[in-house]
Amino acid sequence: MYSESPHEFSPLDRLPEEQIEVSNYQDLKAAILGFVLERETGGRIIVSNYENEDVQADVDRANYEIKTYHPVGIFAVSDIIGQATRIVAFSQIDITIEYKRTKQQMNSIIYVESEQQLRTELLGIMSDYRDEAVFRTSLQISEQDIIRYIVETYYQNPRLIIMLPIVAVEIYPVVGFDRIIELSLGLFEPARISRSRTEILSSYLESNIDLAIGDSDAEKMLSMVNNLISFSNFDESTASLISEHGAQNWAATASGALVNASAIGEGYAMAFKALCDALMLDCRVVLGFFDGRFHAWNMVSLDGEFYHIDIAMSDVYGLESHFLKTDADFMERYVWDFESTPDAKGTLKYEDIVDMENTEDTATAVEEPESPPLTPPEEPGEGTTEEPGQTIGEPGDGDGQPDEAAI
Repeated sequence: MYSESPHEFSPLDRLPEEQIEVSNYQDLKAAILGFVLERETGGRIIVSNYENEDVQADVDRANYEIKTYHPVGIFAVSDIIGQATRIVAFSQIDITIEYKRTKQQMNSIIYVESEQQLRTELLGIMSDYRDEAVFRTSLQISEQDIIRYIVETYYQNPRLIIMLPIVAVEIYPVVGFDRIIELSLGLFEPARISRSRTEILSSYLESNIDLAIGDSDAEKMLSMVNNLISFSNFDESTASLISEHGAQNWAATASGALVNASAIGEGYAMAFKALCDALMLDCRVVLGFFDGRFHAWNMVSLDGEFYHIDIAMSDVYGLESHFLKTDADFMERYVWDFESTPDAKGTLKYEDIVDMENTEDTATAVEEPESPPLTPPEEPGEGTTEEPGQTIGEPGDGDGQPDEAAI
């Protein structure tokens, strides 16, 4: 007797539904990496018509390469374990993944494609006082490049960033065209306090901007310098102790000069930069040395020409020697990076601004009403009780002699 019936697939030889199926090594590696990028703790992969008989060897190889060479794998994965099992017509691979980063940390990775985009992201992170950030990029930049970007961002934005953070940088992998850059930012105080200080600084800036008077940019700058000198004090003791630029010391910040009324050269320079930025005036902070000591001052542009302004030393020695000065004027006692600054060769001087202000004051003075025609003075005794020799309105005690206090 002969009979025939259709074959029914058993659970052991039927391909499971909704499973990832791969047939070569690249697809296998991509499938495991997909679990990592989605931060899955594991998953199952089906191998059918696979190109290599030793599936387990390829699983181990893929796990190793993801953990060792892929930026996300290096950054986020602690370990990947894969077990391949042969089941009649196919093989199944069970993957287990252990992580050293939280899901929030992985989801916060920022993808950047250009240096400008990176700088923009850094400004947002620093002004929001975040203590960590992670970028994924193909930019070929080093740890030193990142630190330089952060320092430049700080000195270019004193209105938005209250103090320079201490920075630690990790890059995964160290070389390659696809890397993750992890930043750890050491803040001086909790972020909420720094944000509050930034708001306070903004109010002080607005008050000082209202005091910037003058018809020309040079006159406005001079008025702001005078206001800073009159309001804030140069902290000589702190200046003698500072051993680096960007020190986490209030005296080295715009807030120190404007809010605390005590600053060193860097604090004055940051405050003046913030004021000029608010008025759309071209101003930069210069980091260097004065008499061999760490110091900072400003460079400004007026009518296309550049000048040095050192407010701290103007406070100590007077404006004549440190306001609107050229490179030649500063070379004797100052040292700075000439390649990173424009040439200061302007012809305008402090005395010119003062003369300009005096001329304007004279030109805008209110004219006195025309005096009536002179008439001969009356002789004493004719309509007046004054003694001879005493002038009307002159301080005196009634005896015809001026008071001592009026001398």
